[in-house]
Order: sequence, then structure tokens, then C-alpha cells
Amino acid sequence: MSSYDNNLEKNKANYIPLTPLSFLKRAKEVYPNYEAIVYEDIKYTWDDVYKRAVKFASALEKIGISKGDTVSFLAFNTPEIFEAHYSVPMTGGVLNTINIRLDANTIAYILEHSEAKVLVVDRQLHKEVKKALKILDKKIIVIDINDKHADQSKLEKIGDLEYESFLNTGNENYEWKMPDDEWQAISLSYTSGTTGNPKGVVYHHRGAYLMSTGSVVAWNMPNRLNFLTVVPMFHCNGWCYPWTIPMLNGRTICLRNIDVKKIFELIDKYRVTHFGGAPIILNMITGAPESDQKKLKEKVYVLTAGAPPPSIIFKKMKDLGFEVMHVYGLTETYGHVTQCAWNDGWNEFDEEKQNEIKARQGVKYPNAEGVTVMDPETMKEVPNDGKTIGEIMIRGNVVMKGYFKDKAATDKAMDGGWFHSGDLAVMYPDGYIKIQDRSKDIIISGGENISSIEIENTLSKHPSVSIAAVVAKPDEKWGEVPCAFIEMVKDKPVTENELINFCKETLAGFKVPKKVEFCDLPKTSTGKIQKFELRKKAKELN
Repeated sequence: MSSYDNNLEKNKANYIPLTPLSFLKRAKEVYPNYEAIVYEDIKYTWDDVYKRAVKFASALEKIGISKGDTVSFLAFNTPEIFEAHYSVPMTGGVLNTINIRLDANTIAYILEHSEAKVLVVDRQLHKEVKKALKILDKKIIVIDINDKHADQSKLEKIGDLEYESFLNTGNENYEWKMPDDEWQAISLSYTSGTTGNPKGVVYHHRGAYLMSTGSVVAWNMPNRLNFLTVVPMFHCNGWCYPWTIPMLNGRTICLRNIDVKKIFELIDKYRVTHFGGAPIILNMITGAPESDQKKLKEKVYVLTAGAPPPSIIFKKMKDLGFEVMHVYGLTETYGHVTQCAWNDGWNEFDEEKQNEIKARQGVKYPNAEGVTVMDPETMKEVPNDGKTIGEIMIRGNVVMKGYFKDKAATDKAMDGGWFHSGDLAVMYPDGYIKIQDRSKDIIISGGENISSIEIENTLSKHPSVSIAAVVAKPDEKWGEVPCAFIEMVKDKPVTENELINFCKETLAGFKVPKKVEFCDLPKTSTGKIQKFELRKKAKELN
């Protein structure tokens, strides 16, 4: 045994479990009177946020919530869900944020599977939630969020308790609980469940802490930034930014609904410096009518993730004054774990080449131990030649604890000591990763593997194309062929033949879409295209 192992044990003076709860405590102590949250006419200081979180935690404990109990939230991006990122874990409980666009059956499944004891819900969601509660075969405490800024005609009482009244039953001097162990669960998120019931992804305090600090480093986030909540706080806990912002004494500006005119107004009014959003959000911003836009007073920094963005979007955003960085991650990794970190040597390239590089998923975050591309059969890294396709594999402290109550799925996902992402990618000589497709989205036509993303990027360069999504369409001769679904730019009509001929200019013949359909694309609440719905449509096309 080494001398470094003798008489040098952990104790209360030199070891405390890592938790993002400490960030809020520090913000309250150091910056008590600084604005923390802004939502319409509501303004809370860090002292306010801390006291409200503590009181809500105390109120939860009074009704029986303790370590390991699940508290579910179905809410828009309002102060209540921000506070929940602290109040629920202050009891030792686990925060379960639910996608507000889910149907009643899925909501009921999540409430049952998560063993939720409390549901906090925005009254605007009454229709599906009331159905879900009827399906649910157990008693659950329901607390209503009564948002005066919501459309009052769409609000209906759901529970017997109301958020503010319930909060005021708590004690602001409540002695909340640090985690006994940093491995203790802090939150539970559910995957989209497009091929069956959604899986519950469990985060721990250590991972939440490290993701919060890692984001600061990777994005060069400064103190006193103004952060706009475009990303739903129910999605990967808002990419963990509700835990990050207090560390920086930042100000969170809440955006209840995605409205591009409102986004520009809030950027202007509060001098927003940072926000995140899927490529669809950036598309909305760049495609907004001039009457909805406001000229930026200073540069706004944007993270985009959720789907591989077409390279043209970087140029369009830059022209408006936004600086976009592409990142990549999954629900299972607390959000993003790679970034397209810029290399100054690329400045000499022309703009088109630069935008092409920016569309890569990039290199690992400082808080990720390993992100690489492997052959999933051999578990060996693929050559970094920018051509050989493998699966993105991830390991480190920002990989989930596992899938809730599903050991088989957990073991499969982490087989070989790496988390298997299901995303197919290549690695370039400089170590930068670029996704080619989801494994389920690869089109195999006549024995050739075709990346739907490559075709989408080509289509997006056409001036009449707002959004493109490509899926496989069954074909008697080739097995399957590419089929494109297009949202057009308003007032810029284009025909199917024109787009097919446009693709023929740059794509190999077997990659050119054999069918083009014009429609509104089905999307998730975070802006991802629901390709499983498009695959259904493609099967019905002649």
C-alpha cells in the first residue's frame, strides 16, 4: 500500500458530493439582489428564487416527499419549472419533466412507470392530462400552475391544489438536503418512444454538476449573461442550463411558447446574449418576415443541436448577427457532449467550406472522457479517413446512470464499456466527427448505403426549400429509394422535377430522390423531424 493511501481518508472537510444545488446556494449568498428570472411582468432575484425553491421543497416534504420519490412536472418554460430543478432534489426527490406535447396514454404510462407521487401541471394542458389521470390506476397529488400570462380561454382546473398557494405552505427556513452520494438520482427524463414505450433516463447529481460546468468552458460563457429559454426545460433538463445559469449569476428570460417575433422582441428588450435551439428554430429565425425581425444590438451566441443542420443555415444566421456553434448529444448524455470547436486555421477557407465544417458534430466536450466512432461489431475505432462509417460511442461521467427499471436495455446500451448512441458517423483525420445518419435512417438502395442527411443538405441549398427531410420509400426493384418531404419558402414555389434536377447536379444518381412531396413536416416539441411519421407516409405513396 502506498503512503498516499495511509491516513488520508475522505472526511467532511475535504469531500462533499458534487451537486448543482450548490450553485443556487452560492448565487443567493453572493448575488442576492440581482435579477435571476424574468417572465413577462414577473421578476425574481436570486434571493427570491432560493426562498421559493426552499419553500416548495418544504411543502413537498410536508405531504410525504422524501429521498427517491418522483415528482413530475408538465409545464411550459415558466419560473415554476426552473425552480423545480432545485426544489425537488432539495427533498432528496427526483425531478421528472414530461414533454408537454405527449398524448394522454404516454403521459399516463410515464406517471405509472416513474412511480410519480406528485404531478405539477400547467392548466393549459388540462385536456390530455385529465384523460391521462383517468387512465392512471393510482392516486396522485395534482398541483396546478395557474399562469396569468397564458391564454385564459384555454385554462381549466385540473388538481385540488394551486402552485403558489401550495408553495406558501412551506417554510423558507427549511433545512434542505444535500445528496448523500453524488451518484444519487437527481432527475428522470423519458426518450421519445417512437418504437414503443419511452425509456426512463436517470441522471445523477455528479453528472448534472459536471455538465453544467463543462458547458461554461465549451461555450466560453461569461458572468452576467442573459439567457433565453428557447430549449424546453423538459428536454434533457433544458440541456442542463437551469443548473448552469446560477453559477454565472446569469439572468434567465423565460419564453413560454416558440414565437419568432417574440424571440426577437426579448433579444432586443433584455439584450439576450445566449440561447440554444434545434435547426428548425434557426430556420424560423432566418425565414421570419422583416416586420417580425429586430436588428441585433450586439452579437448573440447560439447553440444548435437535435438534428444535423444544413450548412446554409450558418451563413443565414451569421448574416443576421448570430454566432452559431453546432453541438451534439442525446437524452442519455445530459444533452450535448461534442462541439464543433473552431480552428483558426479554417479562417482561410471560403465561406461555403467553413459552413460545411461548422455542420460537423465536432470533438468531445471537456467534461466527456471519450467520444469516438467504432465498428459496433468489433468495438474497434474506424479509420479517421472521413469515409468509413461507424457508430458514435461515448463514455464518461455525463452518461446516464441507466434506464429506469430496465436492466436489459441498460446493459445493451453500455455493452463493451461504451454507450452506444445509434448514430452513424465518420471521423476526419483531425478527430472531428460528422454524423451520416441514425442507424434506422440509413437508406439501403440496391446494396448502396445512402445518407439521408447528405440529400437533405443538398436540398436545403435550393432557395425555395425551407426544410427538407428524406426517408426510405419501398421500391420493388431497388428495395428502397430516397423520398424527400419539403416545406417550401413562402412565396417561392418550386416543382418536384425542379428539385430532382437540382439534386442531379451534385449527387450520384442513386442518391437523387425518386419522389418529392410538399407538406408541413411533423415535428417534436424540440424541433426534431418525426421521420417515423414520414416513413409511414412514404409507404403510401405511388
